[in-house]
Amino acid sequence: MSRDPKRLQWGLPDSPPPKHPYRDSVIVYAAFAIVIVVIAWATGGAVAKAALIAFIFFAIASAWNVYRWRSRLREEAERTRRGGA
Repeated sequence: MSRDPKRLQWGLPDSPPPKHPYRDSVIVYAAFAIVIVVIAWATGGAVAKAALIAFIFFAIASAWNVYRWRSRLREEAERTRRGGA
């Protein structure tokens, strides 16, 4: 038996953030919002209602992502200030 069992890690890997984390995230969420509206249109659903839902999804997801990126960047800055990894 091994003394160091492998554990699942659910967090982000310790890699440098992308060059434009906010912009990249907003683009992905905008694409998801468009998919919501297109699916509603393709299936004959209420496009106006789908557009409202897509906008709400986009706004909440983008705000959450900005919050998470700021937290992560702040933590990395604090770690760097303390002297490394």
